[in-house]
Amino acid sequence: MVHLFLTCLALASGPGPEVIGGSPPVEVQDTLPSRWVLSAQGSEARYRVREQLAGFDFPNDAVGVTRELTGSLALGPQGAISSSDSEFRVQLGSLTTDNERRDRFVRRRTLEVDRYPEAVLVPRRFIDLPSPLPDSASVSFRMEADLTLHGYTRPTVWEVTADFGSDSVVGLATTSFPFETFGLTIPQVARVLSVADNIRLELQFRMVREG
Repeated sequence: MVHLFLTCLALASGPGPEVIGGSPPVEVQDTLPSRWVLSAQGSEARYRVREQLAGFDFPNDAVGVTRELTGSLALGPQGAISSSDSEFRVQLGSLTTDNERRDRFVRRRTLEVDRYPEAVLVPRRFIDLPSPLPDSASVSFRMEADLTLHGYTRPTVWEVTADFGSDSVVGLATTSFPFETFGLTIPQVARVLSVADNIRLELQFRMVREG
């Protein structure tokens, strides 16, 4: 779309100076740089851990949720991520589930939020994301990002589904890993018989274009 607009503008301005030697025209990039900011409305971070409770025949997902997160995403030409200007921060001490005892254990023993109060996600690269970005479409793709959690920084791959609008993007990004990846202690809480060694992280997002 940008390419077409610039081409029409050049034609409307009339013929330019003669090009000696028949040099090819300069290639116009498909996507202009842009910056997207995480909206407080419609965004939250979650973790899910499968656990088996005493007295129940089937396993249950413990889900911790917080809306205390910030983030921005800077895109360069052709939709490439500018990692130096892109990051998401989640305040881990605000994560809550349906069980206060579990929350206390996770904050103090598993996440150790007094020492490591934040999780920081730095996006690096999109995989299979169309370029230029669609004006209106639902798209599935992957994102490579560095996640800093509990004093460790590890590369992660996120599965992303997103609905694109003219000035906003709404969607869900997920990844999962064993507790030991970030040196985490598996929670041990009364009435919990077992906890699966797998953490699923979810970032529900609404990004709005800045400017």
